[in-house]
Amino acid sequence: MLESLRNMWRIDELRKRILYTLGIFLIIRLGNFIPVPGANRAAMAQFLEGQGGLFGLLDAISGGALANISIFTLTIGPYITASIIVSLLQVIIPAWEKLAKEGDEGRKKLNEYTRYGTVILAFIQGFATSAGLATQGVLASGLANNVLTALSFTAGTMMVMWLGELITEKGIGNGISLVIFANIVSQMPRTLAGLGAFVMEGTVNIFTVVLLGLLALFVIAGVVFVQEGQRKVPVQYAKRVVGRKMYGGQTTHIPLKVNQAGVIPVIFASSLLLFPQVIAQFIQHPWAQSVAQVFRFGSALHIALYVLFIFVFSYFYTFIQFNPKELAENMQKHGGAIPGVRPGRVTADFLFKVVTRLTLVGSLFLVAVVILPLLLSGVIRMDIGLGGTALLIVVGVALETMKQIEGHLVMRHYSGFMK
Repeated sequence: MLESLRNMWRIDELRKRILYTLGIFLIIRLGNFIPVPGANRAAMAQFLEGQGGLFGLLDAISGGALANISIFTLTIGPYITASIIVSLLQVIIPAWEKLAKEGDEGRKKLNEYTRYGTVILAFIQGFATSAGLATQGVLASGLANNVLTALSFTAGTMMVMWLGELITEKGIGNGISLVIFANIVSQMPRTLAGLGAFVMEGTVNIFTVVLLGLLALFVIAGVVFVQEGQRKVPVQYAKRVVGRKMYGGQTTHIPLKVNQAGVIPVIFASSLLLFPQVIAQFIQHPWAQSVAQVFRFGSALHIALYVLFIFVFSYFYTFIQFNPKELAENMQKHGGAIPGVRPGRVTADFLFKVVTRLTLVGSLFLVAVVILPLLLSGVIRMDIGLGGTALLIVVGVALETMKQIEGHLVMRHYSGFMK
């Protein structure tokens, strides 16, 4: 490990990318402490006290920006929601589906639509959040103040989105995922300190802490195992003569990952469930409060929708990235075939069935990791609903980032982290 770290530091380009990413993290952390105009942090601390899992999850994903009523309070939530909407519309709008297949230029256009959607959603969510916090005495009331705060939240969201894109372009790893990763990791010392204080006070016994530690180890080991798990579908290429040379004749395989979507379904599902809950939480009306109670974090309906959305987004995101029909056609053009499976449509159907079954296993694992802490919370009477989701995101993003670093090391003939 130490030798790999030294090798990583020797590569000039990789060292610059890592330092650039760390620099962006520092900017985001500083931004998390810049409050919006007229913010009352003491009132916010009083409001957050005893609110439960929903606002705890929001505060963790924002890296403490919610507690500080920072300009980065909304973090990249609106961007994720806009991405979901644009991805769904690609299936509905033929012109957008065509853009998705046009390569880099098409993706740039879709990213532009996503940014426009982010601005709109950030302003709506920012206005609702501002109006809701004003009723709690956290922010100044009035239309002008709500608009000013909403504009501040929107500007902060766009800056975080821009910083995430800079990480993807000039840093290392997926910028948007790393923003969430950095925010969650920044809150872990505070979480551990709070847990230690509970143990010292006698509120939580040592056996509960050991149980939580074992659960964390199980999640970490499980995420690594499932993320690295794959089914290798063998492919045999026929021999072809082109001019005076003979091509093909070799046997290779298609690596199909058990969980091709990674942690994206969990991030998407969390964002989609948080959006209506936050708005309903702040609306001072009996029906809104009833809705907030029914959809509260950890309720039966919340868990059911969480499970449903994870399954839906797992399959949706997987088949956006993986097209069995296109892969089967490319294999047939180059003289490739899966042993025992006819080329063309039969191959596409075979690959579809394989990926469907693998995605089912991956989705079940994601559901188990996210839901188990929620169920365990009721048994030990301690709010750990954040634990499974946070660990899943942190480990999944760290693993993907490590693979990118590994690629840089191997490309330059250095031994990597993964043996």
